Amino acid sequence: MRVDPFRACAILAVFMAAGFFPGATAPASAALDDDGPRPFNEAADAMADVDAALARAGARGTRALLVLGGDWCHDSRGLAAKFETPELAALIGENYELVFVDVGHRDRNLDVARRFGVGDLLGTPTVLIVSAEGALLNADSVHGWRDAASKSLEETTAYFRAYAR
Repeated sequence: MRVDPFRACAILAVFMAAGFFPGATAPASAALDDDGPRPFNEAADAMADVDAALARAGARGTRALLVLGGDWCHDSRGLAAKFETPELAALIGENYELVFVDVGHRDRNLDVARRFGVGDLLGTPTVLIVSAEGALLNADSVHGWRDAASKSLEETTAYFRAYAR
């Protein structure tokens, strides 16, 4: 019988977290799942937040940056953490109106994605860059952030700089 090493590690991590092996610690990858900001608010009125961001973008001559994800998602939190770094925070603050939209497990606030022509969320986070007039500017790459935590800060910064006003 062949043992799947990923499944074995996951099972081991569950047992360790449950305290079945006193003195043992969970692997570093399990600890990462608890790190990072948690900016997604399931109680927020997502569409109202998007409307407000578009209004601010129009007034400032910037764009709306909509990050559709969830606090449960390592990559959603990883992208949010990158947004807190000084260089990227300045770039985002100068050029975008940022809104974090909680989409649950891709079962909540999906009307936000549909509003801008994105029918299905293939994963989280899904990133929409929208003009103040409501045009989706990054249609070809909205789904390219499902591995956001693994992308370098330089790659992430270059992407958002390319779409800046």
